Amino acid sequence: MKIKITCLGKTKQKFIEEGIREYQKRITKYIKLDWQILSDVKLTGNKTIEVVKKQEALILEKNLPASSIIVVLDENGKEFSSEYFAKYLEKKLLFGKDIIFIIGGVYGLSDRILQKADIVLSFSRFTFTHQMIRLLLIEQLYRSFTILKGKKYHY
Repeated sequence: MKIKITCLGKTKQKFIEEGIREYQKRITKYIKLDWQILSDVKLTGNKTIEVVKKQEALILEKNLPASSIIVVLDENGKEFSSEYFAKYLEKKLLFGKDIIFIIGGVYGLSDRILQKADIVLSFSRFTFTHQMIRLLLIEQLYRSFTILKGKKYHY
């Protein structure tokens, strides 16, 4: 079993990359976590945001194995506490399936991708950049495993 984080577009801020590297190093004690960075679609010419989101949905769909649990991050999703998130992960990992987290691009995700999700998750009522949420997600994944293992990081 492993966790994969699938994102659209490269991370551009150095401090986010450094934070992600730190938590990637920490989390390897608990689980295999892979990143899949896919090309985003640029809003150019006469493309609308909806067209961009549909094109990005096609890119994402090609990279979603049917046998995985799909967790989509979206500002309109369910909010969990860190403890509840840890229990959610523990329960899902017992199924023996991989978990894929999907983070959309700058314009969010199309309804097409949201409908494929086993769950749509929100980190807050605040809005975060699609790049910042990568760091927040990996930190919460690490926190979840420390909660499940009774480590003092969370407490």
